[in-house]
Amino acid sequence: MTDELDRLDEAFAGNRLLSTFPAEARALIEPAGELVELQLGATVHKRGSDVESTYFPFGPAMISLVVDMAKGRSIEVASIGHEGAVGGIVSCGHAPAFTRSEVLVPGRALRVEMKALEDAKMRSGHIRNLFCRFSDYLLSQVMQSVACNAFHPIEQRAARWLLTAQDRAGSRIELTQEALAGLLGVQRTTVNAVVRVLQDEGLIGSRRGAIQILDTVGLKRRACECYQAIESHFADIIGTSGSGRPPASDCL
Repeated sequence: MTDELDRLDEAFAGNRLLSTFPAEARALIEPAGELVELQLGATVHKRGSDVESTYFPFGPAMISLVVDMAKGRSIEVASIGHEGAVGGIVSCGHAPAFTRSEVLVPGRALRVEMKALEDAKMRSGHIRNLFCRFSDYLLSQVMQSVACNAFHPIEQRAARWLLTAQDRAGSRIELTQEALAGLLGVQRTTVNAVVRVLQDEGLIGSRRGAIQILDTVGLKRRACECYQAIESHFADIIGTSGSGRPPASDCL
């Protein structure tokens, strides 16, 4: 029992949404929460299937929201790690999933059934407000991704993606170059060339099935402004309190 409570404490401390919960909000969902192991490549939600549970990743776990296209092509439109939650945040669980949610980096998550989460939202103003704010953040990530894919070269896009992954999973990212190509929506040969360039600049190291970030500062210089834009938006609307940064006038 003590071990279970310790693991629940780790989940609530390790997820940036759950960490904002006051005791009364935590008490509403903790009894319905289940700690689960997210296995590499597992599908959390299938496109078109009903969303029955929400997952709050913590630790290095990372989930990709992927849109599958014709002829076997796919592209990542957003990714979520310990800063957020997957499933039923925007639609509130009353609609089928639009994207495929796939585990990109294995780890743990707190899984909560949608009915229990919806009940908690009705009873807690903090949870309602927090999920509205996270919906805004998730939409901003998708919109920034659209702009990034349209205007920025692949080297900048790859650097941005690696920085975001490092924030969630650490400096060693268990990922093949083929998988990275699929996430970025380009050919493997294109990603191979980009990885060689970043390696030659001393920014990353690459071994079979893994990419190691060697120079975060240099990689930030290589990345486009999209990385910082999304990080700043999270701080503005959510931050450590769940209510974002106070208005500038409140800081005087």
